[in-house]
Amino acid sequence: MSLRIALVTGAARGMGRQIALKLAGDVSGVAVHYFSRRDEAQELAAAIRDMGKLSAVFRADLAQKAQAAGLIKKVEEKFARVDILVNNVGPFLVKPWDQLEVSDWERVLRGNLMSSYFCIKAALAGMRKRRWGRIINIGYSRAEQLTSFPTIVPYAAAKTGLLILTRTAAVSEAPNGITVNMVSPGLIKGGVLPQSRDLSESRLGTFEDVAEAVAYLASDKAAAVTGANLIVAGTWKM
Repeated sequence: MSLRIALVTGAARGMGRQIALKLAGDVSGVAVHYFSRRDEAQELAAAIRDMGKLSAVFRADLAQKAQAAGLIKKVEEKFARVDILVNNVGPFLVKPWDQLEVSDWERVLRGNLMSSYFCIKAALAGMRKRRWGRIINIGYSRAEQLTSFPTIVPYAAAKTGLLILTRTAAVSEAPNGITVNMVSPGLIKGGVLPQSRDLSESRLGTFEDVAEAVAYLASDKAAAVTGANLIVAGTWKM
């Protein structure tokens, strides 16, 4: 196995945690990013080390450009490289569109779109130098549907923007041996589920389903897959 280090943002719990554990089985080590859940991040890093893999925790507010760049720098100082970047951070907000404040827009757009942009920009130099890299952005299953989103409009706009960024970077970085893709979950068991909907006829995805998709895109098997939006949503909204 080649020496490869993965960085998963927002890895302390939920989907990010499952992605980190899945990747740990395939790579040499996993950098665990967190913002506020230090104890959970440390527990995850310890679990990865128990698997015989390298791991350490790193704190940063990725909505801030300097901290995002600093995160990549710290991981590279610790492990000498970032080969796989999974942009999992992404705050979710449910609020009627006509009640949104400027601060709501800024928090959701910066957290979902700008944070990924900052991390991608910072990680590209090393990936270009090694002429190998995998960037996987976590999106939203309806990001390609240009329709009405009355209660989640900043989130939907951010994820559609992230898909455009994904495909733009994919075209740019293909000559450098770097693939850039998106994995887009729908409603996920264990995630944020609406309380009043009847979901009995839907086959919802799981954190494990998303992690499997990420692991595939991070592998050598996906060398010819770039600019893709891999939807992991079962039959939700199909």
